Amino acid sequence: MTDTEDFEAQRSGLIGLAYRMLGSRAEAEDAVQEAWLRLHRAGEVENLPAWLHTVVSRICLDQLRARAARPEGPWPEVEPEDGAAPEEDAVLADSVGRALLVVLDRLGPAERVAFVLHDLFAVPFERIATVLDRSTGAAKKLASRARARVRGTSEHSPAELREQRAVVEAFLAAARDGDLQRLLTVLAPDVVRTADPVALPAGAPAELRGSRAVAEQTVLLSARSRSAVPALVDGAVGLVLAPYGRLRLAIRVRVHDGLVTRYEVLADPDRLRAAEFGVLEN
Repeated sequence: MTDTEDFEAQRSGLIGLAYRMLGSRAEAEDAVQEAWLRLHRAGEVENLPAWLHTVVSRICLDQLRARAARPEGPWPEVEPEDGAAPEEDAVLADSVGRALLVVLDRLGPAERVAFVLHDLFAVPFERIATVLDRSTGAAKKLASRARARVRGTSEHSPAELREQRAVVEAFLAAARDGDLQRLLTVLAPDVVRTADPVALPAGAPAELRGSRAVAEQTVLLSARSRSAVPALVDGAVGLVLAPYGRLRLAIRVRVHDGLVTRYEVLADPDRLRAAEFGVLEN
């Protein structure tokens, strides 16, 4: 095959790699295009797949470092979800993909690259060390530290987390369907909902009490739940609303005896930055 044919055979996988590192379709495509330009300048390449993975990873690492240095924050505007590319579909098709992108955004650039390359793409640490310009041992430590942060921490037992998850998933499914009656079956009679004002329509109260009032308000905001997925939020099972994996809202949920007794919507940027997130195991 020609260089062009070889490159095109690798393009989809490269965009998938870059998307997981950057969380942005546009930035992922730019990174892969830059790798194509560098390939033309490089001349003959002995192992093209390995070379391309290394170059794309380095480009992504540079972009992550530049993004972290920008005081205005890491994310561009959110692209519309109905235009998802196949590489994004592979990440966003399940809740773990969305939640993972949220947590990855909390990692440092080198941690994120090491984790994505090793844990998601099974790249050997020797090659990761080359990408990061670190020793193999340092690359292993970065991936291990990232893995621990991705998993998150919780004081709840596995059984408690399973119960919380079942209730939260039932709540989310009813919210997505706008099903008032199903919502009432998962909300405690005296449930309390609090929310940062920025998350609410103008004039909506910051606090609601009682299952009927909370369910009715949840139904009104059901469109938002499209991008919501379960995740660890401050050590308990909650929800993150993350279009394209970009955190916009988080919901702390309190579960007792199989019912939601309280949920709190976090939308204030400072509160979101202070919250801790983790990916739930399948």
